[in-house]
Amino acid sequence: MTNSQISAAAFSDTKPHYAILDGLRGVAAIMVIFYHVFEAFATSPFDQRFNHGYLAVDFFFILSGFVIGYAYDDRWKKMTVKDFFKRRLIRLHPMIVMGFVLGALTFVIQGSEKWDGTPTPVSMIMLATLLSLFLIPAYPGAGYEVRGNGEMFPLNGPSWSLFFEYIGNILYALILRRMGTKALTVLVALAGAGLASFAVFNFSGAGHLGVGWTLADNNFLGGSLRLMFAFSAGLLMSRVFKPVNIRGAFWISSLIIVVLLSMPYISSKATPWMNGIYDSVCVILVFPLVVYLGASGKTTDKFTTRLCKFLGDISYPLYMVHYPFMYLYYSWVWKNELTFAQTWHVAILLLVGNILLAYLVLKLYDIPVRNFFTKRLINRQK
Repeated sequence: MTNSQISAAAFSDTKPHYAILDGLRGVAAIMVIFYHVFEAFATSPFDQRFNHGYLAVDFFFILSGFVIGYAYDDRWKKMTVKDFFKRRLIRLHPMIVMGFVLGALTFVIQGSEKWDGTPTPVSMIMLATLLSLFLIPAYPGAGYEVRGNGEMFPLNGPSWSLFFEYIGNILYALILRRMGTKALTVLVALAGAGLASFAVFNFSGAGHLGVGWTLADNNFLGGSLRLMFAFSAGLLMSRVFKPVNIRGAFWISSLIIVVLLSMPYISSKATPWMNGIYDSVCVILVFPLVVYLGASGKTTDKFTTRLCKFLGDISYPLYMVHYPFMYLYYSWVWKNELTFAQTWHVAILLLVGNILLAYLVLKLYDIPVRNFFTKRLINRQK
């Protein structure tokens, strides 16, 4: 996530980091894992624990807009659009590649089968991997949509948010950065109204904003609205932001994120608009407030400082590497009709193992690869 998304932290080398925002990105990424673990046991939104984990993507998009505006808005006199795209590709794409490589490997380990047990030809796995590396989404029912559940990126489902993240970066470089504050405010208001309407009037068909991961139905519209509001709102905040003194900002903001993302489904089948209102309030009102709190606060002790740095460092790798192993977990749980009480120890292993994997991938792969391309594509020009 995105992020996320999340994923999109891109501070300038000469500007100070918002350390608490780094930490909050990591908190949200861990909540995504909890959400995905309990997907294995949910039959519908009504019995999904940690139900609102999908809203972490919206939080990642807001963070992305905020930090990109902070990092790049004042640099365009010395930077071309090509330079910007190089920097974003170097920042984001190595982990995208890693995520899809792991996705292909775990799919083969799983037996190269769709969820209904239909075998998938090796040629389709190879095609899915190739297209995924270029973030070309799969259309539901296509041969290279190898899992058969409609995902844009069936080898690593959460990559859909990076697809939209790239769209947000393109829009920023070509259009959004040129917009004045008033025009950007109007865009945020319109996108917010569109997003709220999508949620409250149940255009998703499921009474929630967990859309964008497939090209089926209204998902692309929903994903676009999620991106346009959250990314633009974050960008607007970076322009008008005036910090205040907030004590304990990391812990307060973390608690808010954990509570909001772990809430159960708010309504019933007859009243999906209630959950739509909840989602809208979280995304349009509360998440910008959380980003404001996080950007205003400062870490004042060594433990919180180190924790925020660690969480920020692993957040994007964690988001990108965890889901291939979730596929294996789902397959095991469903084939053996297991309950959470029977598999909680494996769920803990998934959480701890993915955090460890994310850290190792960061240190041994992501940072070296980014340094390699930065030296050859960015520093060489200076």
